[in-house]
Amino acid sequence: MPVKIDTEIVGYKVVSAESEAQAATAKPRDNIVHMHENVDRPEMLHGSTYKIKTPLSEHALYMTINDIVLNPGTDHELRRPFEVFINSKNMDHFQWVVALTRVMSAVFRKGGDVTFLVEEMKAVFDPQGGYFKKGGRFMPSLVAEIGHHIESHMKMIGLLADDGLDEHQQKLVDQKRAEYESRLSSPGVNEPASKGEFPPEAQMCAKCHTKATILMDGCVTCLNCGDSKCG
Repeated sequence: MPVKIDTEIVGYKVVSAESEAQAATAKPRDNIVHMHENVDRPEMLHGSTYKIKTPLSEHALYMTINDIVLNPGTDHELRRPFEVFINSKNMDHFQWVVALTRVMSAVFRKGGDVTFLVEEMKAVFDPQGGYFKKGGRFMPSLVAEIGHHIESHMKMIGLLADDGLDEHQQKLVDQKRAEYESRLSSPGVNEPASKGEFPPEAQMCAKCHTKATILMDGCVTCLNCGDSKCG
């Protein structure tokens, strides 16, 4: 039956037999599995274990984050954190650590945007004061350091974007550090810091909270994140 077209044609698409066959065999979007609390736990989960060593305790904490893979083998494959375990020989923090891991695991299994946990945990401050990690990074509390490790894990699995320095910024920071250390290596000057560490006289950076800010050529520059008062 012929159809009369009364409106202007603004676009068209040629449908071939091949495209019709692909559309017929394509997996419907309704079959995409999203994370929710009724997703069954598989018999085996892939996980990563992180060592958390603080000056607050003689014994380290070991945090394991297990991930579940949704829609495996498809274009919609997604790796999401499913559960958290923290273990240590130090029993001083046992009660709240167990409570924290159970709450985090429940939030992960609930689904939706779970990345808010990172900022909430990193904003927890110890009333007795924080501590500096090796390399000069300041941690306001043990909970905040756990949050930093969860953030690193989420970046690794692609749940959070890595907002680190790009290639150009990293090259500029490395150049500044090399120039600064070359001055320190001159006769009569103290030895420069080893690789991965920052000069002992460095100050706290207000942006990345790392003791990596130095005064160079009259300009305050952070050797960790590249933040500079001179632009």
